[in-house]
Amino acid sequence: MIDRSVFENKIAAYYTLGCKLNFAETSTIGKMLAEQGVRKARKGERADVCVVNTCSVTELADKKCRQAIRKIGKQHPEAFIVVTGCYAQLKPEEVADIEGVNLVLGAEQKLDILQYLDTLDKKKEKGAVIASKTKDIQTFLPSCSTDDRTRHFLKVQDGCDYYCSYCTIPFARGRSRNGSIASLVQQAEEVVRTGGKEIVLTGVNIGDFGKSTGETFFDLVKALNEVEGIVRYRISSIEPNLITDEIIRFVASGTRFVPHFHIPLQSGSNEVLKLMRRRYDTALFRDKIERIKELIPDAFIGVDVIVGTRGETDEFFNEAKAFIESLDISQLHVFSYSERPGTQALNIDHVVDPKTKHARSQALLDISDRKLHAFYERYIGKEALVLFEHTGKGGKMYGFTENYIKVEAGYNSALVNQVCRVIPGGWNEDRTALQVEPII
Repeated sequence: MIDRSVFENKIAAYYTLGCKLNFAETSTIGKMLAEQGVRKARKGERADVCVVNTCSVTELADKKCRQAIRKIGKQHPEAFIVVTGCYAQLKPEEVADIEGVNLVLGAEQKLDILQYLDTLDKKKEKGAVIASKTKDIQTFLPSCSTDDRTRHFLKVQDGCDYYCSYCTIPFARGRSRNGSIASLVQQAEEVVRTGGKEIVLTGVNIGDFGKSTGETFFDLVKALNEVEGIVRYRISSIEPNLITDEIIRFVASGTRFVPHFHIPLQSGSNEVLKLMRRRYDTALFRDKIERIKELIPDAFIGVDVIVGTRGETDEFFNEAKAFIESLDISQLHVFSYSERPGTQALNIDHVVDPKTKHARSQALLDISDRKLHAFYERYIGKEALVLFEHTGKGGKMYGFTENYIKVEAGYNSALVNQVCRVIPGGWNEDRTALQVEPII
C-alpha cells in the first residue's frame, strides 16, 4: 500500500537524457507522481524530489549523465534524487557513489518508483541500489509521453535480442518484449481523449514486436490505424531487415501512417557490417530504400550511421561513404563510435583515432546537409499539411509536414495542435525550416 501522505504538497523535477523511449518513460513516471499529489517544478523552483532518467549509449553519454546529476544536486540541494535508466542499470554502484544520489533504480524497477519512495527525507552517504540482473529483466513497462509536446511517443516494445558487437543496449534493457496490441490500442485511445493528434511508435527494436505476445508489428500497425481521432502515426527507428513489403505498401496506401521512415544503416561497408554483427548487407539496405521510393516517392528517409568503429579502415570508410552518397535518402544521423566495456567490438583490431573519427563524421554530415536541403527544396511551392506544435520562439511557431519537413510561421495560438494546409516558401533565417503562411 502506497502512503499518499509522503507525496502531498511535494514538488518534483524531471530530467531525461537520451532517446525518445526515455522521454516516454519519464513522462509516465511524472504522471504517476502527479496522481499522488506531486506537482511538477516550475522554472527556477527548488524540488523535493528529482528523477533523472539516464542514457549510456556512449562513454560521452555516461559522462554527461554524471555531470547532469551533479548539477541537479547543486540546483536542488535538499531534493531526494532518484536515478534510473540505462546508465543506472549498467553501472548502478558507480551512479550510487555520485554525491547527492539517494536511490538508484534498475530497468525492471523504473516504473515501480512509488513503492520505493516510502520517504523523501532520507539522506544517505551513498545512494541505495535496487536493480535486477539483466537476465531477470522481463517486464514490459507501458509508457506514453504526455508532456507539452504535440507529438506523443508511445512505447510499444523494449529490449533487444540482436547483440550487435558495439552495443550495450541488450545489457541495459534486457531481452525483447512488448505490450499487447489491445493494451497499446487503449493507450492510443487515451491520447485521443487528451487531445493528441500524432503518435510516434517507439522502442528499442520495434520491428521485433510480438516476441512476448505472439503478435506481429504489422498487426499492431493495422490495429492502431483504426483508432479514430489520431491523425498521424510515425514509425521510429526500425531495422532494415524488419521493414516488410506489406508495411511499406500499407503506408503507401494512404493510411494514418505518414511517409516517414527512420532506418539504421550503421555502415555502408559490408565488411564493417559483418564486424558489427548486423543482420543485413548493403544490397538488402539499398533494396529497402528503392522499394520505399518506388511506392512512396515523397517519403522522408532518415538514416543512422556510426563512424570510426573498430575495424573501419580508410578503404572501408570510403566504400561506406560512396554507398551512402548513392542512396536516395533525406538525412543522416551520424554518431562517432565509442568503446563500451563488455562488448565484443573490443576484440576487433584496428582502432580509429579521434581526429579521424571527427573528419569522417564531418564528411558524412556534409552529405547529410546536401541531401536534406535538396529534399526540402523539392517541396517549395507545393501544398502540404502541417501539424503545428505548442512551442514557440521569438514570435515564431513550428510544425512538420507529413513527410517530416519542418516549417516556420508567425505564432498564432489558434493554430496550436491543428492540422493546416500550407504552401512552403523559401528558407527561414538559419535555414532550418521552410517559411509558410497557413491557409485557413
